[in-house]
Amino acid sequence: MTEHPTSHERRQPSAARPTAPADPRGALLRTPEPPAQGSTGLPAQGRPAEAPASPGIPGAPASDGQGPTGSPTPSGALAAATGTPAASGTPAGSQGPPAPSGGHGPTDAPTGSGSEHSQPSVTEPDPHRPRPAPESIPAQSGAEASAVQSGKERRTGQGPAPGTPMPMRRDGDRLRFVGAATRRIARGIDLDEIVMGLCRATVPTFSDAILVYLRDPLPVGDERPTGPVVLRLRRTDRIPEDRDTEGFLLPALQPEPDLGITAELCTVRPGGALNEVLRGVRPVFADAPAARAALPELIGEDLTVPGGQRAILAPLRGRRRVIGAALFLRRPDRPAFETDDLLVAAQLATHSALGIDKAVLYGREAYIADELQRTMLPETLPRPTGVRLASRYLPAAETARVGGDWYDAIPLPGSRVALVVGDVMGHSMTSAAIMGQLRTTAQTLAGLDLPPQEVLHHLDEQAQRLGTDRMATCLYAVYDPVAHRITIANAGHPPPVLLHLGGRAEVLRVPPGAPIGVGGVDFEAVELDAPAGATLLLYTDGLVESRLRDVWTGIEQLREKLAATAQLTGADHPPPLEALCDEVLDMLGPGDRDDDIALLAARFDGIAPSDVAFWHLDPEDAAPGRARRLARKALSRWGLEELTDSLELLVSEVVTNAVRYTSRPVTLRLLRTDVLRCEVGDDVPQLPRLRQARATDEGGRGLYLVNKLARRWGATRLSTGKVVWFELNHG
Repeated sequence: MTEHPTSHERRQPSAARPTAPADPRGALLRTPEPPAQGSTGLPAQGRPAEAPASPGIPGAPASDGQGPTGSPTPSGALAAATGTPAASGTPAGSQGPPAPSGGHGPTDAPTGSGSEHSQPSVTEPDPHRPRPAPESIPAQSGAEASAVQSGKERRTGQGPAPGTPMPMRRDGDRLRFVGAATRRIARGIDLDEIVMGLCRATVPTFSDAILVYLRDPLPVGDERPTGPVVLRLRRTDRIPEDRDTEGFLLPALQPEPDLGITAELCTVRPGGALNEVLRGVRPVFADAPAARAALPELIGEDLTVPGGQRAILAPLRGRRRVIGAALFLRRPDRPAFETDDLLVAAQLATHSALGIDKAVLYGREAYIADELQRTMLPETLPRPTGVRLASRYLPAAETARVGGDWYDAIPLPGSRVALVVGDVMGHSMTSAAIMGQLRTTAQTLAGLDLPPQEVLHHLDEQAQRLGTDRMATCLYAVYDPVAHRITIANAGHPPPVLLHLGGRAEVLRVPPGAPIGVGGVDFEAVELDAPAGATLLLYTDGLVESRLRDVWTGIEQLREKLAATAQLTGADHPPPLEALCDEVLDMLGPGDRDDDIALLAARFDGIAPSDVAFWHLDPEDAAPGRARRLARKALSRWGLEELTDSLELLVSEVVTNAVRYTSRPVTLRLLRTDVLRCEVGDDVPQLPRLRQARATDEGGRGLYLVNKLARRWGATRLSTGKVVWFELNHG
């Protein structure tokens, strides 16, 4: 469109023309010279109403290159960059057709009556400041206008290569480019996105190629690297072409650097030329004395840089230190960089370096969060006797990978196992820290073999000590594979679901209780049957509750999902645990991920009564001999006679230690599973300790023999005493 002069923008005699004031942004508003008598002036450039974005300058309008008559008509900033007029001007004194309402439409401005940006007359002062038209080209005269019309570069007199982007000629073009480029760089979150944004924003608008070097490794925050500064080529980008230009070869456009063209690693020597350029922070041309010595050190001796001002080396400085360098290159057939392009390079380098600094800090924070969450949850699940386990954990989102959900499986004396699942309010670093403390407390309480309701009571007290607003829900269950029973206590948690062998899914009726941290409440435990082949599913509310459904609707959907999955394998074969967990998570829809999810599945295999042998032994001197005879008979019944000698020796030593200090009957139990397990219990709470007996000692060698002959052994304190156990391998 053509911009008509306002009432104060009148033509004035050249002798009365005042000096152009300086723009606050640093750009000098030049008053264009009127064209010579008889010369052809440039009309004001019009801008189409529906013009696509320019491929050369992000965010700038572009023309299709054809006006109404078929002549090339570049518009706005593109015309300013190329120096090509939109159409031939009108002779001086001629008047074009009037513009439509609103100033739209192509109109030829008269050239003989002054430019549209002429200053007010000195005899008629006006308070308004003159302003440049951002999308027009000021009138030029004589040879300069002829050179612009012919498309030649002002300093060299050479035209650009066909199909190549034109250089930016005006301050407005540079401002628009810097704004668009910094917005593109700021859109990146991680390191690769920011570096790619820098490359894509500058090539081909600002440079024909770019090389980005970053420190290896990148310093994080206030870290002080101790070794020498090493720069690694992180990314290259260039305008693709099929041929070399005057023997100058730019890096290939590849995601990974081409080591055959430029060096991948560069060690910055203290006191060297490259070190001085990086410490200077400001971008420099390649023909500067400092850069001429620094470039071979950076890119290697094999890559040549075009002469003159066709390369800019810009250090990348973060918040505290230089973290890399960027090298902008132009081909020899393109116009060289101008002095103002150093400011553009400085802006690009500053925004990129600050973005990289933030990306590194964000990456370190995400890494710490992932490590915290990983260490808070069990790395692997145990393999207790009579039960198989599987688990899943899903964070609330990729941006919030930590949360307060946890699960655990803790082996207990007597081949029992404690199954725990809990949920701390929130999904932040604080929630994860509180979850870790509660999980550690639960493990300690489980080691004391306390009843489930007592464990929840102590967890409630611990949560109150951590703070008044530390709330959590928890479900604690103890499974006994010998009795085929499970004892469950609940603290405000969603109820578990039991999938029976025949395919029936049942929501267990467990008293809900109050959440942990309320204080002053009592918890109740229930004991239920746990038949062999059944599967118990413990979960957090993130699996069944979301913005789209309430918790009880989600529990019913979970029950139906489990029943449908069990039908796929038949009534006599339970579904595999890992596949069952995946099927359960598939019930989540696109809007069902409001919270993190913890899932623990336990398949009850149990221990058959025929594989269990149990006796009570009176605390007398004949107890060890009786224990040996009973163990020998059990091995004969199970066909494990090859273990008779080892078992008799170890049983005799453990029972002897038990009856020496106890006053009540000693229990002896043998379990045949994949291993042979022996358990000896008494009412003395002190745990035995392995020690090295001296040559003159008469005793103290019993546990030493157990440690040498047994596959594993241990001692666990109970509320009523202790249990000493050991395991032997059998064929």
